Amino acid sequence: MSIIVLFSDLDPRKGGVQVSGIDAISGFDLEAVSGVVYGSDPMGALKKAAASVIDTSKAQLVRRILQRRWRASVVLVWHLHMLKLLPFLRGFRGRTVLFLHGIEAWEPHGWLTRRLLRRVDLFLSNSDYTWQRLLTTAPYLRGRPHVTIPLGFGKPLEGSSPAPDARPSAVIVGRLAKSEDYKGHRELIAAWPKVVSGIPGAKLEIIGDGDLRSELEALARRAQLEGNVQFHGRVGEDVKQKLMAGSRCLVMPSRGEGFGIVYLEAMRIGRPCLVSDCDAGREVVNPPESGVAVNVQDLEAVTMGVVRLLSDGQDWRNWSAAARQRYEANYTTAHFLERLRNAITIA
Repeated sequence: MSIIVLFSDLDPRKGGVQVSGIDAISGFDLEAVSGVVYGSDPMGALKKAAASVIDTSKAQLVRRILQRRWRASVVLVWHLHMLKLLPFLRGFRGRTVLFLHGIEAWEPHGWLTRRLLRRVDLFLSNSDYTWQRLLTTAPYLRGRPHVTIPLGFGKPLEGSSPAPDARPSAVIVGRLAKSEDYKGHRELIAAWPKVVSGIPGAKLEIIGDGDLRSELEALARRAQLEGNVQFHGRVGEDVKQKLMAGSRCLVMPSRGEGFGIVYLEAMRIGRPCLVSDCDAGREVVNPPESGVAVNVQDLEAVTMGVVRLLSDGQDWRNWSAAARQRYEANYTTAHFLERLRNAITIA
């Protein structure tokens, strides 16, 4: 099957959409793939593709797309915003498949996007939550062909899960962006003084950077949490993995997560997760199987959830084992690619 794939960047440092896109490419016969990337491909994911058009300029990208005739049975659009390139694929007469990843699905859509959404033959979403949120924004799509394709990450860990550090710590990973001020950083910092009262010495490791960082640092200072909350900024993969391995849990009680690959990274090494009770984190972690779900607006609930996950004992060991088992049974890259290939075949 020949396929055209439209990506909004393939730089894995920019987030889960890019990471899952690189994974998706690995599951296709690249000799039958034509790729279009608005951004960069620093890992060379499309190096062996039959054809590729990669550019950081919208105008140049469109010009280069128009210079070709596009022949394929399917076009897979990896981000909703890339739908706007469909009219420029001269010669394409195949079916259109759109993968929905999160917030872009339920943001208000302009007239052109609404028109192009009606041309999609099959919708894929990373969670049921993402699909349902799209339908609240675009109810005219209710009843259209749809398949939920949970994402995957890596392969099962060899050997036993790493033992956490002696000092109880929790990790949150994500961009500290004002546009994404829904991931739970603010609420975790507000709850942390009481967390420390319940778990002396408890530390919150914050990984990520952005224009929200200075405001969050100020919150931590006002709460006198300098020794219990650490901002690491953007770190390399090795540092991130070391911090996660030393932690007892991942805490990201987001209010609007479409999926959250970071949950998989934690579960892979036997780390239970704190999620909110209102987004896709529940689907991934399936509380109470692999962690705890809380009302993120209830700081007492957030506090108690963190304390439970930081407490040593049989409950934590059960969660740790269950988290790893759930990952290995559902969320490896191999699982993801199998689901994706099956869905594309339907198209």
